[in-house]
Amino acid sequence: MASSRKNRSLFIDLEAVSALSLVKAGLLAPAKGLMNKKQTQEVLDTGLLNNRTFPFPFILAPSGKMNESILRSALKGEQLDLVNDGDVVGSLTVEETFVIDPKERVRQIYGTDDAAHPGVKATSKRLGRYAVSGEYSISTRMIDSSREKLQEIIEHNNAKHVTAIMMAANPLHRAHERLIRQSLEQTDLLVIFLLKPYNTSDLHFDLRYDSTDYFIRHFLPQNRVVIIPLENSYVFAGYNEVIIDAIVAKNYGCDRLMIGQNHAGVGMYYDRNTNKSVIDRMTGIDIEIKISSEYVYCNECKTLVSTRTCPHGQHHHIAYHSDSILELMKLGMLPPAVLMRKEISAMILSKLFPKRFKNLEKLFFDIMPVTGLLEEQTERDFYIELMQLYQTSSLT
Repeated sequence: MASSRKNRSLFIDLEAVSALSLVKAGLLAPAKGLMNKKQTQEVLDTGLLNNRTFPFPFILAPSGKMNESILRSALKGEQLDLVNDGDVVGSLTVEETFVIDPKERVRQIYGTDDAAHPGVKATSKRLGRYAVSGEYSISTRMIDSSREKLQEIIEHNNAKHVTAIMMAANPLHRAHERLIRQSLEQTDLLVIFLLKPYNTSDLHFDLRYDSTDYFIRHFLPQNRVVIIPLENSYVFAGYNEVIIDAIVAKNYGCDRLMIGQNHAGVGMYYDRNTNKSVIDRMTGIDIEIKISSEYVYCNECKTLVSTRTCPHGQHHHIAYHSDSILELMKLGMLPPAVLMRKEISAMILSKLFPKRFKNLEKLFFDIMPVTGLLEEQTERDFYIELMQLYQTSSLT
């Protein structure tokens, strides 16, 4: 809806809208709203909120000269419109405004203020020097719909154990598939929280969703896996990421969170000669966290294996790095089937490079085995058949 301009406005971006919606919907409980200066300091001093682990204060400090001017002059009880891209998306009744140190804020989130860190760089641009607390309203319709959907599935399946995986699937590769299957073996219902990025250089979210959904529908037991879109805002970044993952999963109704051994938010450290992680200092979050092994393809074992169980060295291992696989695809190359399922590769390449071939029918006829009948073929079909040729080994 268009802004009424009756109230003064704070201009916020989509990441702020997402974070505000998460809290308003109760998904970041024990956080129930924007923190004032006293609450902010309490979380910084103790790492706790209502006796439960909370990684950093939840505040709103939007950047921009106009926002700073508004917050410097805002009065207690004043109502401000929350505006995103010209539309009023909510309103906030000012309780308190206070000065923050943007550099300290990014250190709280990422553990560093190094400008070379991509998260620090992006978040620093969005941060102002003034924070505001107070009651606010904002739409939670999409989140409420997802929670209702999940609750219905839990009840329909009479699921006693519900496991969550936070996954970007950028793109979905064989190690992702193994993690999903391993998790499914140990639970009644698996919830894949598919992270919706703000980075346009990544695969479009719809493509990630479609490829993950295809794998679930064709290669997993029906009705035991559900995909929940989850906007991947700054809240989920940094070395405390796993804590936020656990809080959100618990508030969605899950009792277990499965993460990979190389999860960025595990935060490994040493304490009294003992290898520990951020998980060891979590308090009051009643959810089991399980860490899966790292999976690689071993040239000696000739299959996907856990690094914990494979006796062969790293020089025999092919690792699954999503960014490198995605780089191949952005260059138009078909990743080997050992890295990605051919149906998934075909789906993604046909979307990334639509109408790539000048004469697809001739290519099919010239290099593919055909029945002799005229058949309408798609680019996706072509990539699948091409992978079949790559996998032919009699002359290799």
